[in-house]
Amino acid sequence: MTAKSKNNAPVIMGILNVTPDSFSDGGEFMQTETAVAHALTMVKEGAGIIDIGGESSRPGSSRVSPGDQIKRVREIIQACREHLPGAVAISIDTTHAGVAEAALEAGANWINDISAGREDPDILSLVAERNVPYVMMHMQGTPATMQDDPYYDDVTFEVKKFLLGHAEQAIKAGIRTANIILDPGIGFGKTTEHNLQLLKDLDEFVNTGFPVLLGASRKRFMGSVCEETEPKNLVASTCATTALGVMAGVRYFRVHDVKANHQAAAVAWAIKSA
Repeated sequence: MTAKSKNNAPVIMGILNVTPDSFSDGGEFMQTETAVAHALTMVKEGAGIIDIGGESSRPGSSRVSPGDQIKRVREIIQACREHLPGAVAISIDTTHAGVAEAALEAGANWINDISAGREDPDILSLVAERNVPYVMMHMQGTPATMQDDPYYDDVTFEVKKFLLGHAEQAIKAGIRTANIILDPGIGFGKTTEHNLQLLKDLDEFVNTGFPVLLGASRKRFMGSVCEETEPKNLVASTCATTALGVMAGVRYFRVHDVKANHQAAAVAWAIKSA
């Protein structure tokens, strides 16, 4: 299932972390009733996709076993699929084929993989078999180590080369080109300067011909620019990246604060389409 948008208008992906340790909302939505209520709120505010994850990928985070991820997400995905409108896509945020398969069985219809298939290559054959949209993200290192000392000679060139190379691998594994979505991985193994350069160069990723997903929501680098240490106070900053992304041709925006970013995307799209 691909999230529908009129004339390729931007689509908001609402974040639903069912983890105790995510960087800005850990522990808030681990109970099924609370998680479903938040998902419904995000849809009402304009989300076309709900991205559900059972493992935090914040800098320095510890890994969660596939079994524990499944325990965290399966019932919540089932309940969300039961209560959300059918046109709303449900994405599973995982690097493991076993978790992704359990999520698809529970009612998910997207896979969002921050490792781009590197951590568990079996996820590529699963995507090919199930014929679902697949987000492939760039990350230097792992969540535990990615911010230790990230370095690039040319961050845009290297990230784009990585994503195109892994997209080619995905196609060779049988994944339809139309199902591949590229994510430059803002905040994943990048300094503030790297993130700003990638945002400046978003059109280079759009020009690859693949749909692009931007995930800059509440990221720490914006706080360093704005002198703000509380992630939840970075809503306006995130909206700035969303508007910028719309003008560059980005299709999908993964955000915590759906209403504000939906408004930012709608206005930017109206301007772009004028």
